[in-house]
Amino acid sequence: MMSHAATAPCDEGLVAAVHGASAQRHRKGTLAATILGSSLAFIDGSVVNVALPAIERDLASSGASGASIGWLINAYLLTLGALVLVGGVAGDRYGRKRMFIAGVVVFTAASLACALAPGFAWLLAARALQGVGAALLVPASLAILGAAFEGEARGHAVGTWAAASAITGALGPLVGGWLVDVVGWRAIFLINLPIAAIAVWLSWREVDESRSDETPPLDLAGAALATVGLGLATFGLTALATRGAAAAIHVGALGGGAALAAGALALVAFVLVEARLGRRAMMPLALFGTSAFVGVTLLTLCLYAALSGMVVLLPYLLISRAGWAAAAAGAALLPLSLAMGLGSRAAGKLAERVGTRVVLTIGPVVVAAGFALFLRIDAGAVHYASDVLPALVLVACGLTLSVAPLTSAVIAAVDPSHVGSASGVNNATARVAGLLATALLGYVLAADASGPAFVGRFHGAAIVGAVLALAAAASAYFLCAPVSGSRGRRGPAPSAAPEARSRRRS
Repeated sequence: MMSHAATAPCDEGLVAAVHGASAQRHRKGTLAATILGSSLAFIDGSVVNVALPAIERDLASSGASGASIGWLINAYLLTLGALVLVGGVAGDRYGRKRMFIAGVVVFTAASLACALAPGFAWLLAARALQGVGAALLVPASLAILGAAFEGEARGHAVGTWAAASAITGALGPLVGGWLVDVVGWRAIFLINLPIAAIAVWLSWREVDESRSDETPPLDLAGAALATVGLGLATFGLTALATRGAAAAIHVGALGGGAALAAGALALVAFVLVEARLGRRAMMPLALFGTSAFVGVTLLTLCLYAALSGMVVLLPYLLISRAGWAAAAAGAALLPLSLAMGLGSRAAGKLAERVGTRVVLTIGPVVVAAGFALFLRIDAGAVHYASDVLPALVLVACGLTLSVAPLTSAVIAAVDPSHVGSASGVNNATARVAGLLATALLGYVLAADASGPAFVGRFHGAAIVGAVLALAAAASAYFLCAPVSGSRGRRGPAPSAAPEARSRRRS
């Protein structure tokens, strides 16, 4: 759902956290509805990447440029990352079916607004509204599955949902690229309308309403501070990346440096509010009482930041510099989705045999090696088979080793009663990682794609991606407990972490 084809981590944990599953009269319809609804967010999370050059050309007169085009991704990830935890609580409190349908309707209205956008500012606002809709529908779809299925049937339903997500993530750039080439970029948003109509119809007819009996009130203060803080920080990072630090200091109160400082203050206030709310917070800080959860959170932040930057820059490079069609650029990313779809189950079994820490250390190291191979792309012609494919295959293999065991590592890092909160926080971390990475890509996208400066900045981004992947590996090795897969020992409950540590010392 992020700006790439990979499914965000810990979706299984979100489903498993829903208790009190009830008998469901129309399970096939329920599964179909949740898959169709979620596919909206997954498709739009990846398809926009291949449309960036076309949108930039078409809306150049209204402010679209290499320096600002990344905001098409940031606007979506900002509201999604900041509100997805609140969306999950809203579904538990007011009804998961109700929030799912509301999310699909909001997302559909925003998609229509994107397709009809007369200018770049209008398109950015509509993309932000799409993020709001996705923040409501995605956690609700997972919670609906948790309430509708139990036992082996739940595992099968989650597996089907995850497989469908991988397929839509893989087909999104390919089909979207074809639509951009043949019809135009506005068609990638119009295609959401019939899918959404079927999802709403199925949900209304087939899905039973469910909610939680014990749900804390919505953390609106936390959501507001997170949205403002991330928004200002993203603006500041984008300004610093595109203008340079020296220029950003002098652009006034709304400039890069001031916005970044204000965003940091808002995020500090967010942490203070969450600490005061305790268990009622959208992000319970007690979760970070174990080093294992800190480790998997840092791993997610670094690895998904590296991935998000790569899947934005690589299609842009192939289209704007190498002259590829948008469909061909979308197809170039297929090794990522194919490797993860075919190898995730094997990676999970390997983690159970040798331990999640081992796999989560090796996987990001392989990803770093893949990013290093991107340095072979030079200022001349770009050859996919020799320059791009080897690097992409290594990145795909490393991600395949990492993503499936990451879910087990998050679940094992906390007490069973906190699996839902931990999974939600980890999912939000993946979205925020993509948001911050894309904000910094303005430095690369601002360069003329036909000139040597663009390739030099692309190399710099590849080096940063490699460093981030190595940081993810270090987080797994030094902080994650050496347990074996989902069958391993779970960590102590966050609230009991200090007591557990004192018992181990004694």
